[in-house]
Amino acid sequence: MDDYGILSLVPALLTIAVAFYSKNVLLALVSGILSGSLILASFNPLHAMQIAIENQVLKEVVNGTQIQVVLVIFIIGGFVKLLEVSGGAGVFARKASSIVTSRSKAQVIVWFSGLGIFFTDSGNSLIIGPLYRSVFDEFKICREKLAYILDTTSSPISILIPFISWGAYIMSLIEKSYAEIGLSEDSFTVLIKVIPYQFYAFLALATVPIIIFMRKDYGPMKEAQARYLAKIAADNVGPIKEISQDKPVEEKPREDEAEIAEDRIEIFLYPLGVMLLLIGGLITWHATHDGISSVHIRSTMIIGYLSASLTCAEMMRRYRSTSYTQSLGVFIKGAESMVYISIVLVLAWSLGSVNADVHTADYIASLIGDSLAPMYFPMIVFVLGAIISLSTGSSYGTFAILMTIAVPVGFDLGASMYLTIAAVLSGGLFGDHVSPISDTTVLASVGAHCPHLDHVSTQAAYAGVTGLVAFIAYGLAGAYESPMVLPIAVVMLFLSMYFLMRMFGESSEST
Repeated sequence: MDDYGILSLVPALLTIAVAFYSKNVLLALVSGILSGSLILASFNPLHAMQIAIENQVLKEVVNGTQIQVVLVIFIIGGFVKLLEVSGGAGVFARKASSIVTSRSKAQVIVWFSGLGIFFTDSGNSLIIGPLYRSVFDEFKICREKLAYILDTTSSPISILIPFISWGAYIMSLIEKSYAEIGLSEDSFTVLIKVIPYQFYAFLALATVPIIIFMRKDYGPMKEAQARYLAKIAADNVGPIKEISQDKPVEEKPREDEAEIAEDRIEIFLYPLGVMLLLIGGLITWHATHDGISSVHIRSTMIIGYLSASLTCAEMMRRYRSTSYTQSLGVFIKGAESMVYISIVLVLAWSLGSVNADVHTADYIASLIGDSLAPMYFPMIVFVLGAIISLSTGSSYGTFAILMTIAVPVGFDLGASMYLTIAAVLSGGLFGDHVSPISDTTVLASVGAHCPHLDHVSTQAAYAGVTGLVAFIAYGLAGAYESPMVLPIAVVMLFLSMYFLMRMFGESSEST
């Protein structure tokens, strides 16, 4: 085995440095691959290019497993686009809004709607936000609070669902990382075992109802609500005209719109029901017969999402007069939206292969030696993931960069693989949640129609507390690896929020 010494660190460190500086994940991954190839080629640039293309990128592209993953991601993208264009998700949200009678219910229903539209993190805010703007205006709740709830129920719920594009993407990274270190455990099984340790996702989702039922705000959110109420009082016209002009409270839907909202929720429920029924049924069948394997999961997802797409196309033909040809065009557009993710995935696989060839993990493990107890490793990974994601604005890119480094190093140190993977996911999610350049953060501002920097500052005060509790939870889990750490962390979060609200909070219902 060739010993590249300190040069083994160059691909990983250069990838992270370029990601910080350029905020471009693709450029960062390409830089890491090329630098590693130069090391492998003894700094011969032409040979390095050949190694990078033939031994890394093309080797990953022609891999049968990798092609299956890309195909699954394309099909999921097509289905999500169909469901968005059909209007079914909007009908679902409008139905939910009909039971709103108070400030708390207005916020809770947005939270529930976000949980229900779990299949798209980026579309979540754009689907739900416009539907509830006028509701928040009616109950005099600032738009920053709407943006916070939208953002907090987008990626955190998506990352916990193993049979959507997030799950397929994460499983592919796990499978590749495990292959590099010689572990054969099925990636779906690993992901299921990792879920109870995805502390930030669970805690972020729990933070929203905690804040709602305390009926107080602190920090920038308190100030935003005070500004909003002061503006209403100054104008003396109820909800702010500038904000509510998109959809005034008193506006009544036209007859055809009312009919759609009242009678066509099946456009949302039927395709989703077909998808969930087939995926649940096929996974159960495999589990009780020949066992669940990665290829079974991928084939199940293809069958489930294609069937759901056909169901959605039929619903659109029946209720929207949309031809099958038009639906196919929408499906293809949705698949095209996944090209970027697929490119990131291929480059991530290639970077993992480069790191394995230059023995990055072995060298890092030898440097750390016995100086770092394995129990602390997940905490370090969580912080690194948060920093990378905050700087790049991409949780997907952070997973790609960090998974290929953290898993092999954690394995060599003897750290828990499940905790290490969960820390990568939670760290990346936390950084993405508070990053001003994250696409989901921007889309939450757009969906709520509020100033972007106001959303970033108001959200950070809440997400920062959640992230700190998640960091402590990884310390506890490192010492006592048990799913019971999660409920303990939820209690810690509640007590932290209760203390902050008591010390610095103010009722959000003051008028």
